[in-house]
Amino acid sequence: MDSLINMLPLFKILFVFICMLIGIRFKLGVGLSVLIGGFVLALVTDMKMDALLQTVQSAVTDEKTIYLALIVALIMLLSGLLERTGQAGRIMDSLTGYLKSPRLRLVFFPALIGLLPMPGGAIFSAPMIREAAEGLDVTDKDKVVINYWFRHVWELAWPLYPGMLLGAALSGMPVFKFISYTAPGSLACILLGYFFFLRPSILPLKNGVHDNVEIKPGSALIAVKEGMPLLLAIGGALCFEGVFSLISPNIPFEAGIVVALFLAVICAAFSNSGSFAIICSLLVQKRFISMIFLILCVFIFKDVLGDCGLVGELSRLAGGEAALIAAAVFVPFLIGFIAGITMAFVGAAMPLVVGLVDSMGITSQLPAWAMLCMFSGFAGLMASPLHICFLLTCEYFKVDLFSAWKRIVVPSLALLCLGVAYFFVLV
Repeated sequence: MDSLINMLPLFKILFVFICMLIGIRFKLGVGLSVLIGGFVLALVTDMKMDALLQTVQSAVTDEKTIYLALIVALIMLLSGLLERTGQAGRIMDSLTGYLKSPRLRLVFFPALIGLLPMPGGAIFSAPMIREAAEGLDVTDKDKVVINYWFRHVWELAWPLYPGMLLGAALSGMPVFKFISYTAPGSLACILLGYFFFLRPSILPLKNGVHDNVEIKPGSALIAVKEGMPLLLAIGGALCFEGVFSLISPNIPFEAGIVVALFLAVICAAFSNSGSFAIICSLLVQKRFISMIFLILCVFIFKDVLGDCGLVGELSRLAGGEAALIAAAVFVPFLIGFIAGITMAFVGAAMPLVVGLVDSMGITSQLPAWAMLCMFSGFAGLMASPLHICFLLTCEYFKVDLFSAWKRIVVPSLALLCLGVAYFFVLV
């Protein structure tokens, strides 16, 4: 009986996550599901109503919440502008002449589209991979797995992904420091993608040759011109972060990212006619509003989790190690697999990981545990048959979902194993 009582904190957090997953499963939306999870958490821990309201107010008005909401809003505006104005397509057209290898042509466009963090972006690159595979002995199932996998190879290393920004914010690390720990995941994804989908014994390409594709005069300059918004976003973020830190250490590093993204949006807007109307339509789009709402809900959940006292109880359970392993491996993997959304597993699992690490007094190990959480959740996400990019790609190529999914599971689990091995290197 005593052992069951001691396990009560674990049962409480499991119940909260189950409530969140039920909400996601019944399409209440990730943001609303996380918010419900926060209120259920307050309920099962007997949190007073006035304390809960104070926590909600503090979370919504917190500087980090506001900055992250601004950053995500600007990223969505930039991605939407590049997509709707056709500028993303012009970037790819200007680079086509440099792609001699058939295998490189197959992966280039999904990988390039992967630099734009837009939901369902794989459907953008699907027609391009079909064209790149023209005349090659590549089955539609091969096109599905290549398009889906290489569309996501940058996600653990690219600072424009909202999930990475949220993970950095929740862990309290600067974005580029956070990414320095997770970036090996991108290299792992590329290597796994080659091994499972591209190597000659898997994809022979017997009729594939190195084409003498003509490089158009001035295409390099065109690529730089069309890619200027992306160059401004990434290069500007690095530069402004450094400049602001020299001006005053009290200026949040997120301020540099906000300025860089704002300039990138302005650059994209002035490069394309009709941009003002596009921006106005993006601002009222359901997807845009839902993403900002999700940011607010995640930070409310994080603060409720920190204020309700449950993290301290979990850290004392089995010395805290069992709870921490569950929080960093099983919880993010399960949520990523069920939801198929990065923000869902980061928002639900990362606050728990950070809270447990703090309460156990092992803050020096936080980068390792945060990295493990990201690898685990991302592996679950990539293995998910509910991932919107996977569903859209299967539908585009008219491929049976289950037959394509079987080819994705093993490399996804291999990524999880590599994450565990990398964890032991860091720790």
